[in-house]
Amino acid sequence: MSAQTNEEAYRRLMEEGFNRGNVAVVDELLSADFAEHENLPPGLPSGREGVKALIQAIHTAFPDLTHKLQDITADRDKIWARLTARGTNTGSLMGQPATGKQVTYDVIDIVRFAGGKIVEHWGVTDIWSMMQQLGAVRAPGQSAEARS
Repeated sequence: MSAQTNEEAYRRLMEEGFNRGNVAVVDELLSADFAEHENLPPGLPSGREGVKALIQAIHTAFPDLTHKLQDITADRDKIWARLTARGTNTGSLMGQPATGKQVTYDVIDIVRFAGGKIVEHWGVTDIWSMMQQLGAVRAPGQSAEARS
C-alpha cells in the first residue's frame, strides 16, 4: 500500500469512526491482530474491540466530539498525525456525571500499516488538560473553589 492510501485510511478512521461514531469502520480498517500501545481507560478490552469500546465511550461522554486534523505525515508504512479534539461533556465519563462543559485537547498519533490494514497504534492524548477543563482535577496552584 502507498503512503497516500494509508493516509486516506487513517483519515477515514478518524472521520467515520472517531468523529461520527461508526464502529463498523474499525473492523474494515484495523487488522484482526491490531495492537494498541496507548493506555486506554481501565476495563476496555484490547485490540479492535478496545478501539470500538473507546469510540462508544467517547460518543457517550461527548456526542458532539470532533477531531480536526492539524498535521499529518505519511511515509511508507507509517502515519504521524496531530489533531485537536473539541466537544461538550453531556454524558457520563468514566463513571463521572456529565458537566455540560466544553473541552479542547490535543492528540498525537503514530499508526503503522501492513497488508493494507492498521496493525499498530501509539498515541498521546492530553487527558490531563481535558480533565482540568471538566473540573475533575486541579491545575497547579488552583484552589478547589476555582474548579467549579
